Amino acid sequence: MAGLFASGHVIDAILVLVACEAGFLMMWGRRRSALRPLLFNLASGASLMLAVRGALTGAPWWAVAACLLGAFLAHAAELGLRLRNATGACAACGKATGSAGGTMPKTVAFPRHELT
Repeated sequence: MAGLFASGHVIDAILVLVACEAGFLMMWGRRRSALRPLLFNLASGASLMLAVRGALTGAPWWAVAACLLGAFLAHAAELGLRLRNATGACAACGKATGSAGGTMPKTVAFPRHELT
């Protein structure tokens, strides 16, 4: 098990799963605009995983820093998209939610109409 971590292959397996998840979301997603924040989220996570892989395998500091910068940029893009959509409409379907968005005591993270 130690060799799996030292070689970075455990991260490779996780990245394959992330790529499969992204592919599944793109095939299953009906609205491309609702998928963009999710894909940026996956890109941010994948960049963090690449940074961990670089740290595990002894990559140069600048390679790890570049992966972290990529994660930051993808996260900033996702946050920008989510803030732009925080106008009271559901990010997945565009229907009015009756609030300013976000998860609050009177709202839920995944509205029922989003799943149908």
